[in-house]
Amino acid sequence: MTRGYLLLEDGTVFRGMSVAAGGAAFGEAVFTTAMSGYQETVTDPSYEEQLVCFTAPMIGNYGVADSRDESSRPHAKAVLMRRCGGLEWASWLRERGVVALEELDTRSLVLRLRDSGAMRAVVVADETELAVDDALAAVREQPDMAGRDLVGQVSPSEPYVHTEIGDVRVALVDYGTKRSILRRLEAAGAAVTVYPHSVDADELASYDGVLLANGPGDPEPLRDEVEQITKLLGRTQVLGICLGHQLLGLATGHETYKLPFGHRGANHPVLERRTGRVLVTSQNHGFAVKPSENEEVAYVSLYDGTVEGLDFPDLCARSVQFHPEASPGTHDAYPILERWIDDIRAGAA
Repeated sequence: MTRGYLLLEDGTVFRGMSVAAGGAAFGEAVFTTAMSGYQETVTDPSYEEQLVCFTAPMIGNYGVADSRDESSRPHAKAVLMRRCGGLEWASWLRERGVVALEELDTRSLVLRLRDSGAMRAVVVADETELAVDDALAAVREQPDMAGRDLVGQVSPSEPYVHTEIGDVRVALVDYGTKRSILRRLEAAGAAVTVYPHSVDADELASYDGVLLANGPGDPEPLRDEVEQITKLLGRTQVLGICLGHQLLGLATGHETYKLPFGHRGANHPVLERRTGRVLVTSQNHGFAVKPSENEEVAYVSLYDGTVEGLDFPDLCARSVQFHPEASPGTHDAYPILERWIDDIRAGAA
């Protein structure tokens, strides 16, 4: 192991020991409060261009398995831990080129990010290879996450069929989808075709339902995607998840903004306005739909009042900011995907 460091754009340095790949990784420093699901987190496309700090004191203690990958590669550019819980996890990160540090003061780092907000940063595996002063200049040359369109980096270039078996035909617009969403749709009895982020509304309108998937980056630069969603509304059943929720919000006149340090973890309380029920949810996003008292607001964050879900019966559209596939996470929101498929099935009967 070599001694490395994390450097934030405000000049703060956190030192640790390198346990994975060499080199330096630039990105946005964020934290997640999830206590499990570390492999799912690192392979979630929503973490594209981010350096992820885990708040749980030990990460990697139950090993790795191919079945836990949420995509074909890691998207988090670096992993920050108080303690690496096993050689298998460290080897997995190293083989995939992910820079990772342990023995980092993650508590102080999280407090810093909570108080000052997510920041541009760099994780350096070997402090002798890149001086802090040189690294700081490079960090400050990196683009901010606000205004960045990242879906082109994670969306497929061509459509493909995930499964042809099912009595409901669903198109999934892949802004950075997780494999667990595809598996859940398949298990619910849907035949699923996956489309790139650039698909047009006329192509999608022929399906029984369209799922607008999760993904990374700022929703506001995605003007073409919002335009196609606007053209699609009212022509078929639509469900948005995470980034898909934000894009539906923009298509229906809502506003989005960058959260100070984001919502990332598996313990976020959300109020279901219709029933008064509180759901503990899994979340991973740095942008949100601004608070609103509009009738279509179906779910609200109990942390900051941001819009966590929309429901437009007249437009046959609904959305949730949180992740109903719960991979990782609690199962309070688990029925949402199946309920949507059942509603499509009932409408087609």
